[in-house]
Amino acid sequence: MWCVAVAAGSFRRYATYRVATVAGVFTNTVFGFIVAYAYLALWGERPHLGGYDRAQALTFVWIAQALLAASALMSGGGLDELQERIRTGDVAVDLYRPADLQLWWLAADLGRAALQLIGRGVVPLTVGALVFPLALPGDAATWGWFLLSVLLGVVVSFALRYLVALASFWLLDGSGLSLISGLACMFFSGMVLPLRVFPGGFGEVAQLLPWAAILQVPADVLVGARGGDGLVRGLVFQAAWGAALLALGRLVQSAATRKVVVQGG
Repeated sequence: MWCVAVAAGSFRRYATYRVATVAGVFTNTVFGFIVAYAYLALWGERPHLGGYDRAQALTFVWIAQALLAASALMSGGGLDELQERIRTGDVAVDLYRPADLQLWWLAADLGRAALQLIGRGVVPLTVGALVFPLALPGDAATWGWFLLSVLLGVVVSFALRYLVALASFWLLDGSGLSLISGLACMFFSGMVLPLRVFPGGFGEVAQLLPWAAILQVPADVLVGARGGDGLVRGLVFQAAWGAALLALGRLVQSAATRKVVVQGG
């Protein structure tokens, strides 16, 4: 199937950037230490903040670093290329392919995410586990549910970034929107602080937004904050946002390609 071929090709493509991967691993690990010690100070003053103990909070830090590139928590991912192709008009070539535009880029993004999860995710999490007392599960089932949750989170992330990329059909320059989207993802995904620590209605609303499906839910699955019915609700929450955003992307794509006018011609 062509989707598998596109995903495999994307995986091999990103695997060629070995120096960038090593640099990314180093950066993620360094930032992991910085954030981990900040969390230690915060949880030292406020034990069980957000319902997490110290080990769970530290685990959250290293999960965020492990998923930073795979889930494109700072926006971008591979869809900056699509945004540029729309701006230059090269997207016209993509539209002539005998494959759906959205599915093509989704397959490519899944291949990219798989490589980034292996290349830039495993090492930082391993280093964190060797240095800090993390609350990592000992059973394979929890790891399996975590990987499924990560997959659903990547789909939600893709769907959001795809909408931002499609906005370039109408905007002269989509970089500003990409920056705003990246900042929103960093804050509302839980990368800055777990969403559970935010008080009152603000915290409740933040956990209902689509960005929560990218990091907050997978992290909660791994640290044991979601089990039983909570696990099912979390996965359904991710799947529902993924389906809704992909459907919205389909509508926007249809509107944009009905009469393609791009800056390249």
